[in-house]
Amino acid sequence: MAQIADVIKYEGDNSTFIWKHPCEDFNSMTQLIVHESQEAVFFMNGEALDLFGPGRYTLETQNVPKIGKLLNRTTGGETPFHCEVYFINKTVQMAVKWGTDSKVRFTEPAYGLPIEIGACGEMNVAVSDSRKLLIKLVGTMNGIAWGDSGRGFTKSLTDSFRPLISTAVKANLARCIKDEGIDILNIDSYLPQLSEVLKQSILPGFEEYGVTIPQFYVTTVMLTENDPNFKRMKEIHTVALQTGLIGAEKAVKTAMAQSEAEITAAERAAVLEREKTETERLKREAEREIIRAQAGAEAAKISGFAEAEVMRAKGYTEKDVMQAEVQKAYAEGIGNMHISGGGGVAGDVIGLGVGMAAAGAVSSQLGGMFKGAIPGTAADAASDTAACPACGASIPANAKFCPECGAKKAQPAGADTVVCPECGKTVAKGKFCPECGHRLLTVCPDCGKETAPGAKFCPECGQKL
Repeated sequence: MAQIADVIKYEGDNSTFIWKHPCEDFNSMTQLIVHESQEAVFFMNGEALDLFGPGRYTLETQNVPKIGKLLNRTTGGETPFHCEVYFINKTVQMAVKWGTDSKVRFTEPAYGLPIEIGACGEMNVAVSDSRKLLIKLVGTMNGIAWGDSGRGFTKSLTDSFRPLISTAVKANLARCIKDEGIDILNIDSYLPQLSEVLKQSILPGFEEYGVTIPQFYVTTVMLTENDPNFKRMKEIHTVALQTGLIGAEKAVKTAMAQSEAEITAAERAAVLEREKTETERLKREAEREIIRAQAGAEAAKISGFAEAEVMRAKGYTEKDVMQAEVQKAYAEGIGNMHISGGGGVAGDVIGLGVGMAAAGAVSSQLGGMFKGAIPGTAADAASDTAACPACGASIPANAKFCPECGAKKAQPAGADTVVCPECGKTVAKGKFCPECGHRLLTVCPDCGKETAPGAKFCPECGQKL
């Protein structure tokens, strides 16, 4: 006769996957206690009737409708039916180890060398369908543990799924490496991708038994270091890597040289641009100087025209001024007629000639009349006549300024000397006076020809100076 229990609850440890309660027959008022992270399946006459989640239950008709009136409601009595309760551990079992039982041949696509590889790792496992797991995997056993350390069970979950894992990994590992284009020598960098692909290939086999895999990890891909093909592949990979590094260094040097050349070209272009800018500035400055010179010449021309207009407006010209000077000199000569010459008529005439000659305004006829008649006067005056440096008119020997234009009379100079029109000093020929700094040669602003100092118009082009 089987043991009769009043309270049914889980008495196993956390390493147990499924545990069957030892009491198989109990009263209809028996208490069933299911802890958190557990489920309980109630069997009667070998049929799974109901599934109980966490909580406390009284096994009676209202809680187990399929039992109906078959349960004995008498307290302390025995039920005539065979009853069983299985407790399923719903916790996620962490770090369940897995691995391939042998290595698989893999042909490296880049070099065509065959090598052998294997894999191992860990996974997290949890129950997804308690009824399916109990019916398909446990059957009539007393239970099943996660690993080999269960409570004397004949089977463990790891042993049950090891062939499925090994077969799926060996069938998909090489294909995944090829499809993902993974470098076998750097495969540790691709373990997350491998883990996800292998998980999807293994998961359907687990779900068929009501088990799921929340996480699946490939921790190691095992390579045969002593395999000659593997050694050869590593050597080729090293040479390729070194070649790539040499090429990269050359590319870097080429880029640096090109960059330096571009910098040098940019600096040279900047220098040329600065020189061009300076040349343009000097050119514009010269143009401005020419414009100022032309403006000055034009202003002088306009000023001369204005003076002429003023004189015409006043009713006299330069000729009238000269005639007035002649008349003045003539009057002075008449006033001196009784002073020199001894009182005779000839003396008076000579005095008049002397006065006229001193004035420097006697006409050529009067000069001819008295030429040679009075020593040291008319003849000497004619011989000492000088040309005006400004307008070219004759200036009497005793005159300091030109009677035509009013320019200051130039002092006599030798072959290698000139007279400065500004300070009147006789200085060595040159462009500027060493005494006052005045420019000795006048430059025509139109044609650039150098002319004599004081000239009003350029002898080459006629431009007013």
